[in-house]
Amino acid sequence: MTTPDPALSPEELADIVREASHAAGFDRVGIAPAVHPDGFESFTAWLERGFAGEMRYLERRRNAYGHPQHVLESVRSVIMLGMNYRTADPPDVLAPGQARVSRYAWGSQDYHTVIREGLNQLADVLHQQAPGCRTRGVVDTAPLLERDFARLAGLGWFGKNTMLINKRQGSWLFLAALLTDVTLTPDAPHATSHCGTCTRCLDACPTNAFPEPYVLDATKCISYLTIELRDRPIPESLRAACGDWLFGCDICQDVCPWNRKAPLSTSTSFEPLPDLHPADAAALLSLDEAAFEARFANSPLARPGRAGLLRNACIVLGNNGDANCVPALTKALDDPEPLIRTAAAWALGRLNGDETAPVSGGDSDLREESSRKLA
Repeated sequence: MTTPDPALSPEELADIVREASHAAGFDRVGIAPAVHPDGFESFTAWLERGFAGEMRYLERRRNAYGHPQHVLESVRSVIMLGMNYRTADPPDVLAPGQARVSRYAWGSQDYHTVIREGLNQLADVLHQQAPGCRTRGVVDTAPLLERDFARLAGLGWFGKNTMLINKRQGSWLFLAALLTDVTLTPDAPHATSHCGTCTRCLDACPTNAFPEPYVLDATKCISYLTIELRDRPIPESLRAACGDWLFGCDICQDVCPWNRKAPLSTSTSFEPLPDLHPADAAALLSLDEAAFEARFANSPLARPGRAGLLRNACIVLGNNGDANCVPALTKALDDPEPLIRTAAAWALGRLNGDETAPVSGGDSDLREESSRKLA
């Protein structure tokens, strides 16, 4: 393998990368050396505590997170990037039947697509300046501890809700990385924390997903329950606490003081679509598989699949206490997906004031089916 021999110094190249990153649409940039991440041991301990839940890919790739060379073998520098996705603020109170979607999924494009375009543009600049170099872009799909390298690159500190927080941007940042075998002058790590004694994020979590500061039990997190737990019922003990969240959750970020003055994104790709800000939970129950694919094929909301998203919609409707949702839920009892029927039965029972009551339509055994799946 030939090592690139750029005419420019590591410092000059780093300056070019920083300037080019802003032209590529990124709001924050920092450079870290390709080293063993400080948080790897904490990550493995987190896995041992079972906090990853159904995200078994994390365990399968456990050792790969120990060094970025497992993502790019010849890596020398990790360019960490942040893209602001804060747009409009959500309404404080939703109308009956409406559901909340996490901010990052409001837009017309999947953020992976938007960020990859920026990474490709930045990589082109680096290849022009250092012919023969190797690069690889990462958007939360490779075994890389992005937060650790973001802190190492000076982009911010870890909040008690485990999010990376930047003084100017808050935590409304997509993180991405461009790995390269070119040596770039690194930035100074962010060595301090600015959360102080504040515990607003921990106190606001309705499912008590933080067993301690800086540790998230994903199996109790609403984002995990509504997105990653796609093929199983949401545990009955956590359904009411999910409230009106259809997809993801922003509660611990909404209450963070550092997000109060975070600037708005200038990207049109993240501007909220009217039917996602907020969403109509009852209308979603009318989507068959073809309609779901047509509507969400290019959206993050495709991740839990039709069964997972409509399961979530049923739970939202059960939590909102509006009897006008009964017809939509009753129709969902005949859905071909058991996951949806189970959630609809629970929601109807909740609206009737008895979450354990059997439901007509041949689904009185759904609660038993749900219990077996959760065992």
